[in-house]
Amino acid sequence: MSQQEQMIPTEIDTRAEQLSDKIVRLIAQARSHVATTVNTAQVYTYFQIGRYIVEDEQGGKVRAEYGKGILKRVSERLTERLGKGWSVENLRQMRKFFVTYSQYYSIENNNVHKKPDSVLEIKNAKIPDSVLDFRNSHMPDSVFVLSWSHYQVLCNVEDSNARSFYEIEARKQNWSTRQLQRQIGSGLYERLALSRNKEDVMRLATEGQVVEKPADIIKDPLVLEFIGLKADAAYSESDLEGAIISRLQDFLLEMGKGFLFEARQKRFTFEERHFYVDLVLYNRLLQCYVLVDLKMDDLTHQDLGQMQMYVNYYDRYVKEDFEKPTIGILLCERKNDALVELTLPQDANIYAQQYALCLPDKALLQQKLREWIDEFRKEE
Repeated sequence: MSQQEQMIPTEIDTRAEQLSDKIVRLIAQARSHVATTVNTAQVYTYFQIGRYIVEDEQGGKVRAEYGKGILKRVSERLTERLGKGWSVENLRQMRKFFVTYSQYYSIENNNVHKKPDSVLEIKNAKIPDSVLDFRNSHMPDSVFVLSWSHYQVLCNVEDSNARSFYEIEARKQNWSTRQLQRQIGSGLYERLALSRNKEDVMRLATEGQVVEKPADIIKDPLVLEFIGLKADAAYSESDLEGAIISRLQDFLLEMGKGFLFEARQKRFTFEERHFYVDLVLYNRLLQCYVLVDLKMDDLTHQDLGQMQMYVNYYDRYVKEDFEKPTIGILLCERKNDALVELTLPQDANIYAQQYALCLPDKALLQQKLREWIDEFRKEE
């Protein structure tokens, strides 16, 4: 009897399962690579098409008038030869894509060179003349790392720093197009910027959201429009908590990078008294617990004192030695920064964070950010 025939069924099943897993992983990696390559080739090609259109219609001058009616004719001929997808509107989108992103690059002899003031990272990437040329380009050096639908959304972001921030975060966080649209619509860049000092605001455009210290997870306000509660309707803290739990994935995404959910109404006992923390989260980037208490009424010094006690308890009895100090967040409709500053010591790891049940006025956020940046410049 051969060695194979002597193998018991369990061993055969185990080896077959292991071999199958390897094959499945290999196929999944291959499919992912092919999908990525095709998507990137599409983006490069559309960028090049946009370049051709600009060069033809404007002689390379972005603001020149174009009245030849060529796009309509081009659309008709491309549709006839290539099928759907070449409408005048789509061609205009490609043109807009080139105009928007060519601001970051100087293009000479079909090579893309980073401008000195560019906020995007690029090595020696090459804009291919065709999809066939793209096969010879180097993926790690690619300029465009998102899908065409992502770039269509990004082209609508006028502020170049904000656009760069959203592009970096969409890539790092693997945002879908829908998630990208939601983050732009909620003014994520402006909310983060308004919660930071001058140096950290500048880093947003070049590095995205960097989480290195507790203050890096705070944004003003936290936007919870997705939970379905109306701002003008009556609701309780338990209603708010239940609504958050029902949309937990969206809530953690809105909270920011690295958040994990541990428990709701987490009970701990101290001197024979029971206390309950509304939400217990963990941030894997900061390596610390994040305690969230929900407050409906105006924030009081008693609320701050209670959170200080929660944080102290976790620091002394729950966290491990390798973990960082616990963070406390009081999520409230209205906050009073002066009260927080007066009540808590300067080194307290506790933050009052306002929330909103509807998307903020982006124009107002942008105006506030411009005013803040102007103040930065005056100080220089």
